[in-house]
Amino acid sequence: MPLAAGQPAPDFALPDENGVVRRLSDFRGRYVVLYFYPKDDTPGCTTEACEFRDAYADYERAGVVILGVSPDSPRSHTRFKQKHQLPFPLLADEGHAVCQQYGVWGRKKFMGREYEGVLRTTFLIDPQGQILKVFENVKPAGHAKEVLAALPSHG
Repeated sequence: MPLAAGQPAPDFALPDENGVVRRLSDFRGRYVVLYFYPKDDTPGCTTEACEFRDAYADYERAGVVILGVSPDSPRSHTRFKQKHQLPFPLLADEGHAVCQQYGVWGRKKFMGREYEGVLRTTFLIDPQGQILKVFENVKPAGHAKEVLAALPSHG
């Protein structure tokens, strides 16, 4: 089960696509969209990332930080960012410890096969570091607008 709204968002330290370590606490004082996705450059993940990219100016105007997290390597993130001109950091959770901390690592099914992986989930975190809203079982198409609409100033 993912963490719930009203809980503090656990701090973490993960490398971005350039190997720069980013901490959630670095963004205290701003709203943060922390979105967990399964894999760079797969159809759903590309749709989701590109929608956040296309809405990025709206998020910037609202003062919101977007952070994408997946178990991919920083090198994989670099290729994904360059290919799709993604303007926000992608964080490498290679041991999926942060995915587990947030409760978004679990059993998945694909074409009859069961395996462990990232459950596509987004957390909207307030400037004090509390989870404001949790989006579970995210459908990539339309998600960036759905999150934007959930911001207190946009609701």
